[in-house]
Amino acid sequence: MTGTIITTENKGSGSGKTTTIPMSSPLFLHPSDSPSLMLTQTIFDGDNYDLWADAVRNGLDAKNKLGFIEGKVKQPVITEGDEENVEGIAWRQSNAMVKAWLRNVINPKLHPSITFSGTVFEIWEELRERFSAGNAPRVHQLKADLTECKQGDLSVVEYYTQLKTIWDELSSYSRVPKCTCGAAAALLKEREEEKVHQFLMGLNSALYSNLRSNLLMEDTITTLSRAYSLVLREERHKAVTRIKEEKVEAAMTVKAQPSGMGREINGTNEQEESKPLQCSYCEKFYHDEDHCFVKHGFPPNWGRGRGRGGRRGGRGGGARGGRGRGQGNKVHANAVGTSGDAGQRSNDFTSDEVEKIRGLLSNSESNQKLKQGPMYEDDDWTG
Repeated sequence: MTGTIITTENKGSGSGKTTTIPMSSPLFLHPSDSPSLMLTQTIFDGDNYDLWADAVRNGLDAKNKLGFIEGKVKQPVITEGDEENVEGIAWRQSNAMVKAWLRNVINPKLHPSITFSGTVFEIWEELRERFSAGNAPRVHQLKADLTECKQGDLSVVEYYTQLKTIWDELSSYSRVPKCTCGAAAALLKEREEEKVHQFLMGLNSALYSNLRSNLLMEDTITTLSRAYSLVLREERHKAVTRIKEEKVEAAMTVKAQPSGMGREINGTNEQEESKPLQCSYCEKFYHDEDHCFVKHGFPPNWGRGRGRGGRRGGRGGGARGGRGRGQGNKVHANAVGTSGDAGQRSNDFTSDEVEKIRGLLSNSESNQKLKQGPMYEDDDWTG
């Protein structure tokens, strides 16, 4: 591509004139240039003028259109009768294109308050006068933010990003003088060392005090890139170590859990599952309601040799002591005297229940014969 081709038509003769705008000219428009192009992702909202203006300058410079907002590319003077001047047409097209690009990177809420008529230079100057707060207040605010910038609970990447943002904006307000004596290089080196100190001072002392001391003990101050790399490596090492320690603590907690506290498995406590069988009728343990003597009656000879209470230490029949839980009447009402009585009450039990009761009675009689010695409250008791 050689450049923009513009054809003008001579009045009266009907012949046309073709002129090519070279690519190096700020009036040249590339075929990819369109009014919908976004110069930057930074959108001006009324409060970020300095950041936005710097991004727009960079975008226009890449398009070779920076001279339009600086006033260097002026509108050609069109003489009377020369309305179809080639340079005038090219300037008008480029000026309209840059205005469209500016409109795209300004918040639509601000469009009614901004006049987009006139030249790009006039629009740019209006924005600067209205929204630029001046360098001194902004520089003061940035330096205050730099002083208060600390890592705290932030990661190293987040902390460094905050610092880098402030440094970059500050550098846009400070220009290093150009010289050939080496003073500019020395000034840049001093600024680099100052950034290293600011970065190290803001680190979390509880985590990186040892590393910071080691870096400051070196003969020559390290570069900012190396300091950042070492701190980031230390952060990752501490993260791996912390994960291992948490796993060990979790294992020790499980091992040191008291034995009296049941372990939860699928929402069920093992200790609760290991409780002995409990009767729902008399609330005693080691039997259920189907085999409860209090409910169904005691076996024959249950109270023989056990004193007047019928059971060890009993004084009222039934359960221990005869007075617990008021079960004495139930024992009297449901007592089964002999195996014959069980047969007479067979109409109240099923055949399987009768056989179970007879088996219990037989076992009880056999165990009773093996017992020896005096019982509580018997006549031969000497205790």
